[in-house]
Amino acid sequence: MTETDRYAKLKEIIRIYLPEDVAVTEISASSHFINELNINSANLVDIVLDVEDAFDITLENEDMDQMQTVQDALDIIDGKLKE
Repeated sequence: MTETDRYAKLKEIIRIYLPEDVAVTEISASSHFINELNINSANLVDIVLDVEDAFDITLENEDMDQMQTVQDALDIIDGKLKE
């Protein structure tokens, strides 16, 4: 799976949890989940669970704490896939 594929898959996961006032087109690698995409902490947990299922990885609490932006999530996913 290429980085572009991982990014597209992650965007699809995030899209489900976007509030109505945020468009899918606003998702970029630098988007902050809470500050820019208005994703609340409960939905962020759901995103983490969906990411684990979609990429067949396990995320630790430290990983979740570091997952502030879409790029952070991609970096963590990439690291877990290489383990």
